[in-house]
Amino acid sequence: MRTEYDFRGGVRGKHYRAMQAGYTITIHKADGTTVTREVMPKKGAVILEPDIQAYFPDSASVNKALRCLIPLLPKKHIVKSKIA
Repeated sequence: MRTEYDFRGGVRGKHYRAMQAGYTITIHKADGTTVTREVMPKKGAVILEPDIQAYFPDSASVNKALRCLIPLLPKKHIVKSKIA
């Protein structure tokens, strides 16, 4: 980040709920045309709340923590996910 950026009035996670529902990206091209895209989180995507993100900065740290919890779960039902 550049030193001239000032985030003192910023709010962490301000757009979190809206992003869960999907969002629109508008791209203004140099030739004057505009492209609009609707974006939805991919199926199976997990969105962490801001207070959790502070402890888990990347996928590897989340997966490591969850693997530690798996042995504590009841053994009655294990769901295997399909990864495409």
